[in-house]
Amino acid sequence: MSHPKWLPELFPVNPWRHDTYEALYRLFERDFKESQLVYGGQNVWFFPEMEDGKEKIFWHLTSREDKEVGERLPDLRRSERLPWVRPILDDPGEPEVLAWDHREGDGTIKTYVWLENDDFLVIMKKYPDGQRRLITSFWVEYENAKRKLRKKYERRLELEIRARK
Repeated sequence: MSHPKWLPELFPVNPWRHDTYEALYRLFERDFKESQLVYGGQNVWFFPEMEDGKEKIFWHLTSREDKEVGERLPDLRRSERLPWVRPILDDPGEPEVLAWDHREGDGTIKTYVWLENDDFLVIMKKYPDGQRRLITSFWVEYENAKRKLRKKYERRLELEIRARK
């Protein structure tokens, strides 16, 4: 599959090596810590809490919880797409990007930024002042999850149209 030209190359994670997390963390530091993330003119931040010597958000961007084992394990698809998060947030107006806010069942508003054709999603929590907190990103693996995202996006469009009338 050909990715949009404005996206960086996938990060090489296969084969997974003993130093892959360290290489990914250097990329994380460059893209997420050395300069302010911005989305739609508003700051994007993340909690600074650390786990195993790295920010918890780093683990959410590169691994997934294995409920059987009870720990986070490397997620190759998330990890190889780590270089995509910053450019997607920097310019969500690219034609390949679907971006919308969605009020969740608990009343929180989350911002979804989805590269639908590449099955990649970034999720942030939106605050009343317009700032957003980065929650996670991941490769959307299952068709059912893709259908749910598509419904959330279409629902957003319906609400937008009603609001204009």
